[in-house]
Amino acid sequence: MKSNYDKMLIDRLANAAREGNISRRSFMNHSLAAGMTVSAATGLWGTSAKAEPKRGGTFRIAQHDGNTGDQHNPANYVSFADIALAHTFRAYLTMINPDQTLGPDVASEWSATPDAQEWTFKINENATFHSGPKVTATDVIASINHHRGKDNPSAAAALLAGVVDLVDNGDNSVTFKLDAPNADLPWIMPDYHLPILPANADGTLNWESADGCGPYVLKEFEPGVRAVLTRHDGWHGEGAYFDAVEFLIINDPNARQTALVTGDVDACSLLENKTLALLGRDPNIEVDNVPSASCITLPMHTNKAPFDNPDVRMALKLAMNREEIVEKIAFGAATIGNDFHHSAAMPYFPDDIPQRVYDPEQAAALWKKAGMEGQTVEVSTAESITTGAVDMLVLYSEHAKAAGIDIKPVREPNDGYWSDVWLKKPWMMSNWGARPTPDVMYTLTYKEGAPWNETYWSNDRFNELLVMGKGELDDVKRAEIYREMGMILRDDGGTLIPYFPNFVYGRRANVKHTGELAASWAMDGARATSRWWFDS
Repeated sequence: MKSNYDKMLIDRLANAAREGNISRRSFMNHSLAAGMTVSAATGLWGTSAKAEPKRGGTFRIAQHDGNTGDQHNPANYVSFADIALAHTFRAYLTMINPDQTLGPDVASEWSATPDAQEWTFKINENATFHSGPKVTATDVIASINHHRGKDNPSAAAALLAGVVDLVDNGDNSVTFKLDAPNADLPWIMPDYHLPILPANADGTLNWESADGCGPYVLKEFEPGVRAVLTRHDGWHGEGAYFDAVEFLIINDPNARQTALVTGDVDACSLLENKTLALLGRDPNIEVDNVPSASCITLPMHTNKAPFDNPDVRMALKLAMNREEIVEKIAFGAATIGNDFHHSAAMPYFPDDIPQRVYDPEQAAALWKKAGMEGQTVEVSTAESITTGAVDMLVLYSEHAKAAGIDIKPVREPNDGYWSDVWLKKPWMMSNWGARPTPDVMYTLTYKEGAPWNETYWSNDRFNELLVMGKGELDDVKRAEIYREMGMILRDDGGTLIPYFPNFVYGRRANVKHTGELAASWAMDGARATSRWWFDS
């Protein structure tokens, strides 16, 4: 029986290779698990693997989370439409590979001093801007300095706070000098706020021109409507197989999926989980369902009543039945949250922290202790935040009733949500893309004074541990630090985390990829435009 099963598995692997739906690494791993020798698996890959990706065609994407306020200043990027476009016409020092490792982009290599307090990045000599000039150390320094300095409003300012100097070494390389060791610095460089752009003569950054050194050249841009791009013939990296790319902003989930089903677009950046079974039966559609460290949060402003009361925060955390949320809203395509922003997809995950469970009795006691009986609290969201966003809050409000807590979901407009609601309304829903390490996530989101500290939370011990974690090069000790930080966030922080959603997106069957998909952002780490291709 087992041999028949293995033969069926091998046949499926060979078919996946012929269709270009599996990477060589995954093919080899599964083939060996099915009992093949290394030489036999290598031979089968050689005879089955699809030919090199084909060039040509215009790749049309139905893109969610687009806003009329989207723009080109990387310091102000916030929507996923911003992120997707940035990874299409701009490039970064490093990138997250499809296998979740860190790879080169504008930087061809990098190295550190033994104490991780100085990092040197060598610039790829083939990297050129769409306007013609080669990328230089001056451009890299201007791109990073755009997010540095006292009171800099950039969301990436917190990530670069430890950088005290940037040095042009005169050999097409730049050295980052830090005020303390930071083992994660190369992992910070793919942050979507940090593209490498041309410098002005005075050392400031020329972001207004919409120039870039990414795989495609931006030709048309209507914020909240569409963007049109063509291949950059001077692209220094692999891929960029399409002749052109078109983003069509379609925030309505039904309209977005209809466009995919009818063939009006070639890919859809966010599918509704409740339709996955139906879409899976369509032979013309391929669904990609990728577990990730992306996170849905319900942040409360801890500097405003009633959320400045820890009992109120804990009552609201205990009043959610997360298992039912994952089952009925995410349709299983998610990992349950535990109120600390660190997922199993990140290193140093503390899997021994007790899981938060639904406890309406304890929630009711805390609500009463806080003097909140008979009061209503509002929580805002919009359909563009995540699939089933409004339905999730309605279900949550039903859970809370068992604790005597009255939660009123408020449906906000999709357009302008990130400028008018996020960081402004005292309780609302947010959607964080995956970050590669806990340090990056905690620095952006929970460090005191960080521009994107969406709960306005401050905890002295947490901030102390954050500094310790950056400089700790012993993995065991570092894991202990992040465990303590997770416990502090879980029990004192202002964020309720329902779940970590999978990235679920779709494409027409003639759109191919290697079979490995980056989990840093939806659409293959927001790089589908440069990594995918048309089969016909």
